[in-house]
Amino acid sequence: QTFEHYAVDPTRVAIGGFSDGASYALSVGLTNGDLFHHIIAFSPGFMAPAAQRDKPNIYISHGTRDTVLPIDRCSRRIVPQLERAGYAVRYHEFEGPHTVPPEIVQEAIAWFMPIAGANNASSH
Repeated sequence: QTFEHYAVDPTRVAIGGFSDGASYALSVGLTNGDLFHHIIAFSPGFMAPAAQRDKPNIYISHGTRDTVLPIDRCSRRIVPQLERAGYAVRYHEFEGPHTVPPEIVQEAIAWFMPIAGANNASSH
């Protein structure tokens, strides 16, 4: 119904989140890959899709010093699973705790919207 009433580029619909929100974004995004063409997951802990539809592009970042959702038990397991399943994953580990540094947010935006990201980068 939204697509019928608003000018939405269906190839630029994303779902994203941080921490538990990232876990939910992965789960909902993979289940609804026919709607969400991009998934952005900052420090996810798990993924539990009900199904896997299409092949959305995936961006994942995770801090190497994360004590809330340790990287070894989380993203370092999730990313290889996704890659084995044939998903295109852009993965960025950064030195830091359970957080989303501004430069990671900028990278994710540039990944999702390359033209907007390039314009933002050139204006600084």
